Amino acid sequence: MTIKKNNGKVGVITGAGTGIGKSAVLHLIQDGYQVVLAGRREQPLIDTVKESGAGEDRFLVQTTDVSKEEDVKKLFKATMKKFGRVDVLFNNAGIGVKSNTESLALSDWQRVVDINLTGSFLCAKEAIQIMKNQKPMGGRIINNGSISAYVPRPDSVAYTSTKHAISGLTKQISLDGRKYNIACSQIDVGNAATPMTATSDSGQPQPNGDIVPEPRFNVSHVGESILQISNLPLDTNIQFMTIMATKMPYVGRG
Repeated sequence: MTIKKNNGKVGVITGAGTGIGKSAVLHLIQDGYQVVLAGRREQPLIDTVKESGAGEDRFLVQTTDVSKEEDVKKLFKATMKKFGRVDVLFNNAGIGVKSNTESLALSDWQRVVDINLTGSFLCAKEAIQIMKNQKPMGGRIINNGSISAYVPRPDSVAYTSTKHAISGLTKQISLDGRKYNIACSQIDVGNAATPMTATSDSGQPQPNGDIVPEPRFNVSHVGESILQISNLPLDTNIQFMTIMATKMPYVGRG
């Protein structure tokens, strides 16, 4: 991997050790960003850094559970200590629990809400406080939505509900951040080839009860899209972007 020289910009990525988060890390580092990798497990973060080939001046690994406010505060405190600013936050950490509505345990519902929604809020809150006070003022927050922010899959009530809520969070940050030159975007991904979507190859449940294999696409294209949004000037925004496997059941799903 060829890495461009340091461009002075700092990106914070949650869920950075695998899948979409990992792809975003690799693309931002390659383009010259200093990147903070956050995730609950340290080893995948370290493995991602090794794959990037970046020197120690270009990254920070911070184990973080985004559902815990104290962890999030530590994440951004460590970021400021090493890099002194935040230009991009990619709220990517997320989980799902497969269950129909009537059978889902409250503890599982709460766990999904805490990570997917509350975690994104907590990270955005800390990032905004930094972005509005740094010079030059401003920055960009990118939330990982999902095509489930528009149309649900069977048995995904917690995941779908949080992703619908992320769309509201994105709009509210866009509105509240205007006066601070903070832009907020949402990327909605459908069937990127990651461990989370591995079951698509053997078959995903469809609304009519069938189990049907679904096409996936190279997750690298998501990282490219995150980089594209990150590199826009702050007077320009991609509010919502959908990137998906062309032939997956989304348009007309159900």
